[in-house]
Amino acid sequence: MSIITRTWRAAAIGLAFGGFALGGGAFAADYTLSVNTALAQQDPLYKGLEEFKQNVEKRTNGKVAVRLFPGSQLGKDEDVLEQARAGAGVAVVVDGGRLAVFVKEFGVLGAPYLAQGYEGIRKVVTSPLFDQWAEKLRKASGHQVLSFNWWQGERHLLTNKPVKEPADLSGIRMRTPGAPVWMETIRAMGATPTPMGWSEVYTALQQKVIDGVEAQHPASFGSRLYEVTNHVTKTGHINLITGIVTSAAWFDKLPAEHRQVLKEEALKAGDNASRATQASLADFEKQMKEKGMTIAEIDVTPFRKATQPVYEKLGYADLHQEVEKLLQN
Repeated sequence: MSIITRTWRAAAIGLAFGGFALGGGAFAADYTLSVNTALAQQDPLYKGLEEFKQNVEKRTNGKVAVRLFPGSQLGKDEDVLEQARAGAGVAVVVDGGRLAVFVKEFGVLGAPYLAQGYEGIRKVVTSPLFDQWAEKLRKASGHQVLSFNWWQGERHLLTNKPVKEPADLSGIRMRTPGAPVWMETIRAMGATPTPMGWSEVYTALQQKVIDGVEAQHPASFGSRLYEVTNHVTKTGHINLITGIVTSAAWFDKLPAEHRQVLKEEALKAGDNASRATQASLADFEKQMKEKGMTIAEIDVTPFRKATQPVYEKLGYADLHQEVEKLLQN
């Protein structure tokens, strides 16, 4: 790591923990929540985080300050989750797969073809069933879910060759997050799962360390993956839902009215950001086509069939039935 990079990271961490002043003056807030996200600032979900920040600060009369750190400035999601466990005033926009190491049930949110679109997955993450998981998380790891309705879109395959069926992925090294449910899904689809950080993906594709990646449109476009891949295959295999997760110890120190504001504004901003994401997908596809990408709509039935054993393999068969029952009501 260069001296410049170390200095920049140190400054970001110092700011996150209130060690720096802005504009020559100290923070006036009684409490500061530093939110880390891998998202780029042009992502619709990041706009939702800006709304969250603005509304929390307004409703608490500046008593709770929210600082946003795009591009994972505070480190990897796992590192920030550990800081939260230690009681720091940090939060991270994180998927269920990374929380499954603490409470297994969260992993089912990243399982293949669980629910249809945002409204489908929202029904799961605003249910009494999900509330039980969130309470288990508080007890198991000391994490507090503010809301889990931050939808980033359905994930598709980006490769340099056409893909129509699982057999076409044989021998393809496919980047995916390292959580078991993601790894097993990609393996079941026919590719070789290759976990790595999102910030490494562009270079890894460029240098042919990996042959493909699976991601949602806003992230793919924001990271300029159209420069290093030329095919998008719309499998929609994972419906990427994320949440704002912070420290339960830090959260519990807040006055009750501030805790309520944080949860209400996280849910409201998550809905607005998710619907903005939904509205942006066609435009992202248009822009990717203009950049030379081929976007293929395929029959996903073979991929659905190939990935169904993932639930049984990871011990989610019974939970899958519970979720399906919830979705049918």
